[in-house]
Amino acid sequence: MYKQTVPERIKQLRTLMLIHSYIYYKLHSNIVSDDLWQMWANELRDMQKEHGEEWGWYDEDFKNWSGDTGMHLTFDSWVISKSHYVIAVNKKMMENKQ
Repeated sequence: MYKQTVPERIKQLRTLMLIHSYIYYKLHSNIVSDDLWQMWANELRDMQKEHGEEWGWYDEDFKNWSGDTGMHLTFDSWVISKSHYVIAVNKKMMENKQ
């Protein structure tokens, strides 16, 4: 089984925060529960406290990350594109369940 490195996990968590915050704050929707989002946010906060904040992936957005909100995050074209892709995949999965 593959175990992520610290930099890989931090980048993954930051990506999750960016995408799901965009979906929530800009598209007024959600595909993950508030509890799951908060679990990821807390894990990221704790990892950054232990391992630092400089990872070359949206570092300014996650400087002093408390995990309280993703409202202030940068929603650039990459985040927007990935968010719409995630929504489309989720929609297809939900349709296939029916």
